Amino acid sequence: MADQYAQTGEDKRPTGIPVIRWEEPPEGPVLVLLDQTRLPTEEVELVCTDASALVEAIRSLAVRGAPLLGIAGAYGVALAAARGFDVDEAASALEAARPTAVNLSVGVRRARSAHRAALAGGGDTRQAAAAALAAARALHREDAEASARMAGHGLALLDELLPGGGHRILTHCNSGSLVSGGEGTAFAVALAAHRAGQLRRLWVDETRPLLQGARLTAYEAARSGMAYTLLTDNAAGSLFAAGEVDAVLIGADRIAADGSVANKVGSYPLAVLARYHHVPFIVVAPVTTVDPDTPDGASIEVEQRPGHEVTELTAPQVSVAGAGGGTPVAPLGTQAYNPAFDVTPPELVTAIVTEEGAISPVTAQALAELCATPRHATHG
Repeated sequence: MADQYAQTGEDKRPTGIPVIRWEEPPEGPVLVLLDQTRLPTEEVELVCTDASALVEAIRSLAVRGAPLLGIAGAYGVALAAARGFDVDEAASALEAARPTAVNLSVGVRRARSAHRAALAGGGDTRQAAAAALAAARALHREDAEASARMAGHGLALLDELLPGGGHRILTHCNSGSLVSGGEGTAFAVALAAHRAGQLRRLWVDETRPLLQGARLTAYEAARSGMAYTLLTDNAAGSLFAAGEVDAVLIGADRIAADGSVANKVGSYPLAVLARYHHVPFIVVAPVTTVDPDTPDGASIEVEQRPGHEVTELTAPQVSVAGAGGGTPVAPLGTQAYNPAFDVTPPELVTAIVTEEGAISPVTAQALAELCATPRHATHG
């Protein structure tokens, strides 16, 4: 049967299809994902019967976004255990699928630890699999709760920084319910502002090269009835110059111990623009995105994506001719620089908002104190 934890907040999602859910049909447990590569034209689900299928879904960005990757990683371990595969091997493959997103490792390790603890306590393989699944479900539920708290803290911060409402918010990539067990991170704050009647305009960067802003954030904004406008990434500067941006809100894939933030490539230029134009640059992410083992931004491993994502354009239901399955837009053999992320130093970040509250200014000490709260400690 369907995993009821996956239904948390479903009535508030822009699509009636849960972004991720656990099911147990007669032929064995499966993990069902909303294929985000097919949005916004189609709402299609992927069914993963083993961890290797989930690894491919993660690498292809069918499932993506830091919090959701943590949830998916935990369910992937549970799936391997329930299906009788090597759990450690599956965990290693899942962790390596996207190296920059620390939440993925957090989710994998949490489910694997629960599995190992059950075995060490004398449980059999069935009980250990159940323990891994329970850990994944708990993480899923906690992320939904964290999303709601982040939205509240973020809206309070906007009210403090920008009294009077009428916010014009610029966002990059996608950080809504498609990346979360709840309503998201940065997008959830914008959505809270919209519901409070305080959002004047959501500016949506298209986010090259895979257009997560155009395909996904615009999709969520439209379904939520928000006033939004799509722009090319390189149009952001003119928007700032025209005085049309009151705040920048982004998510994060990893936050180093010093407060450096890795997010979808294109985030760092927005931080530079925001600083020059005296606009708040706010990062919204759960505490699981903070990695105390990564000391600074230079230590963050930045994933390099395939070059064809830059040299070709891919669209659903369009005939293709390129080596990567898309329509070529550059000469054959063109080399491409295609990092998935860039890193914003803490001095350019106005505030980091988590479910435990916000810190500003962003310092290593403030971040460590925030993440050492009792609630975070109990959730591992």
